Amino acid sequence: MTNPLISDRLVDFILTEVVDVDALCRLPAFEEHSRATIGPWLEANRRLAREHLFATWRPMDVEPPTFEKGAVKTHPLMVEAWRKLVELGVLTATRPAHEGGQQLPLTVATMSSAYLMAANLSAYGFAGLSAGAAHLIEAFGSPEVRARFLEPMATGRWSGTMALTEPQAGSSLADVTTKATRTADDDGHFLISGAKIFISGGDQSFTENIVHLVLARIEGAPAGTKGISLFAVPKLRPTARGLVPNDVHVSGVIHKIGWRGLPSVALAFGDEGDCHGYLVGPEHQGLRCMFQMMNEARIMVGVNAAATASVAFHESVAWAQERRQGRPLSNATPSQPQVALIEHADVRRMLMRQKAIVEGSLCLLAVTARSADLSAHAVDPAARERAKWLLDLLTPVAKSFPAEKGFEANALAVQIHGGYGYTTEYPPEAWLREQKLNSIHEGTTTIHSLDLLGRKAIAGAGAALQALQEELEGDLARADGLDVTALRSGLDRLISLTSTLGARGASGDVEGMMSHSADYLDFVSTLIIGWMWLKLSLATKNATDDFAKGLRAAEQYWRVTELSRLPAIAERCESNERSYLDATIGYFR
Repeated sequence: MTNPLISDRLVDFILTEVVDVDALCRLPAFEEHSRATIGPWLEANRRLAREHLFATWRPMDVEPPTFEKGAVKTHPLMVEAWRKLVELGVLTATRPAHEGGQQLPLTVATMSSAYLMAANLSAYGFAGLSAGAAHLIEAFGSPEVRARFLEPMATGRWSGTMALTEPQAGSSLADVTTKATRTADDDGHFLISGAKIFISGGDQSFTENIVHLVLARIEGAPAGTKGISLFAVPKLRPTARGLVPNDVHVSGVIHKIGWRGLPSVALAFGDEGDCHGYLVGPEHQGLRCMFQMMNEARIMVGVNAAATASVAFHESVAWAQERRQGRPLSNATPSQPQVALIEHADVRRMLMRQKAIVEGSLCLLAVTARSADLSAHAVDPAARERAKWLLDLLTPVAKSFPAEKGFEANALAVQIHGGYGYTTEYPPEAWLREQKLNSIHEGTTTIHSLDLLGRKAIAGAGAALQALQEELEGDLARADGLDVTALRSGLDRLISLTSTLGARGASGDVEGMMSHSADYLDFVSTLIIGWMWLKLSLATKNATDDFAKGLRAAEQYWRVTELSRLPAIAERCESNERSYLDATIGYFR
């Protein structure tokens, strides 16, 4: 059985029955689209993923980029893969038509990109980063900066990156020290000096240029995040004489356990005092601008994670059907023929857990992307505002849940394959390696838990939580005949838990509040995935085929095994359990 990467029927079902893509296409921004245009787009992505990209994944994993004479040389297969991605329109799928884009809803682009990610995360990574960087320049660049960079990036002649992290700062962007010095030149450039690390796609050998979106401090800027500005810094800068070196150098290549086809590098800016950077957006507001790209990138990481778990899940299903081992407990006579693995109860348990994680994650990502579409394009201002609050709350969950639980799903794929799964001859071990990065990049799970509890859940006097409550209660009201007791009580407990933790922080015990952020994220994520499974079940309420029965079985599994954990999580947070908070270094020696 050929691995389908992602279930076509599930994707089509989510788009039509859960997020109502037809309604999105009735919005003025997307009125040129309908199922008649969306169907061929999805099919084109599926073909590229299955017929080309999937075949490039293993060679790019086995033969990662090399560092030769100060430059990164990527796998030769990326030349053709990049060409096909550009020709498909991946770089401009959601960009406005007047900018040469296809102006697709983000919801559609998100679900279609899942196929490409499941086929080859590294290859898609170049495209995703480039599209995000170009979008940032389009949104915040001056006419001069847009004219300088946008067209070659949108057409794939140049690629793009996001250069935030510094060796001494890690995830703490307040500690960025890269400098930007003003000049009097007519082109308005600054001189950039500093170092960045873990820059994905920071150098490669298949486009003529790379544009780095770099966070730096203009001399004299305020301390902390309020003093950070954003700059477009090309590897080669355009001049009247053509492209010339811009004093951007690769100082090292990071050797990763996964995503091996996408180089991660350390970059040095301005070692020779001649690195030109061009301001993108207002001075000292670089982080606000960058967060546009980061929020899109966080949804993209969630899709990375769901796609990586999905391809491993489908591999598990095929293996469990084909691999014959052991006999049923009801008739273990040695003379009886061996049965397929899927006949064993514990294998079905593991497959059901993979299914619940993978398909719940894909539904969540579609709902999150739909919120992004509505927050930007809904006709009614109140609807836009409501969607924005919901998007704010869902984003850290949509990034973190597929990454954390996706790793568990990938580990189950290795387990189902048994000893074969622990070898490099079979693909589950590679997908397990690739999955781990998703809980680290674009903000670790810890950072997203702090963001969810410390900002998103309490912002606007709880407006985001209220939007979630109203959306969930709307679906609960339609759930006649379904067991929603655990989901309803979980929602009530979430409101009280948020109030308890918020009051603890307001009283001055911020550490006592925020030390439970990981538990809070676990609670919210588990509840929201329960909501996703309710949505999927509601959409199959009157169907009797195996597809519908499978969705309802996964809803039951999540309700019984996961929603049942919510009271214990809440009690741990509310009691201010402090075993690790009060621990000293001596406890760990």
